[in-house]
Amino acid sequence: MRLSTATTRSEAGVLATNKVLRNTYLLLAMTLLFSAATAGLSMALNLPHPGMIVSMVGYFGLLFLTTRFSNSAWGLLWVFALTGFMGMTLGPILNMYLHAFSNGHQLIMTALGGTGVIFLGLSGYALTTRKDFSFMAGFLMVGVLVAFFAGLAAVLFSVPALSLAVSAMFILLMSGMILFQTSEIIHGGETNYILATVSLYVSIYNLFVSLLQILGVFGGDD
Repeated sequence: MRLSTATTRSEAGVLATNKVLRNTYLLLAMTLLFSAATAGLSMALNLPHPGMIVSMVGYFGLLFLTTRFSNSAWGLLWVFALTGFMGMTLGPILNMYLHAFSNGHQLIMTALGGTGVIFLGLSGYALTTRKDFSFMAGFLMVGVLVAFFAGLAAVLFSVPALSLAVSAMFILLMSGMILFQTSEIIHGGETNYILATVSLYVSIYNLFVSLLQILGVFGGDD
């Protein structure tokens, strides 16, 4: 009887994990498409970048609302609002690369392809090996905070070398976040697919922008 109960609980846990994983990747695909659409709209309308303050207030405000309502249907509304807003802020950045570099289209597509390869490769590795990357939590938290404040310093004091170093840091940190978040879903550490989606989306977004910046420095024709 005890063995049967334990087996049932184990099977229930696997089913729950698979459901969270399936819902996460489905919602992630939908938010990425929606974000791409809002970025395209922003580019077509040639909207200006809202600036660092508006971007940060909008991001953290929508992130708070998404987290606050992550256990209800309202969470879906806010996750699309968040990813749509981030897409709108990405549009002016893409337009800048298209106008600043003669090979801007190539840089964007290379960054997009690189982001896709890194995400699929790391996610596939975590899913197939089923390794537990929860030990990375503390390192990633500290690393993101250091990179965030270093990025602010680079913008405020206009230090190109520091900005480039921050982009390299974010590539490594976001790669680690993809491994960590996928591992959390697999091992039951994350049971909310909305929160899991936001974490993976933000990692992909930062990974793409960081790759684009580095490619612009080393691969731009102008």
